[in-house]
Amino acid sequence: MKVKMNVQTAYHGDLLRAGKEYEIDEETAERWIASRLAEEVPETSEDE
Repeated sequence: MKVKMNVQTAYHGDLLRAGKEYEIDEETAERWIASRLAEEVPETSEDE
């Protein structure tokens, strides 16, 4: 699942910066969205 971070955090040894979009597993993404650490990014077609 793709999310846009609201905060800066470390995840699996990587630094995820606020305001940037990242692909992370769905379970973690749902927890972060519920905690307002991140926002879900709508899926778009890669073919465009």
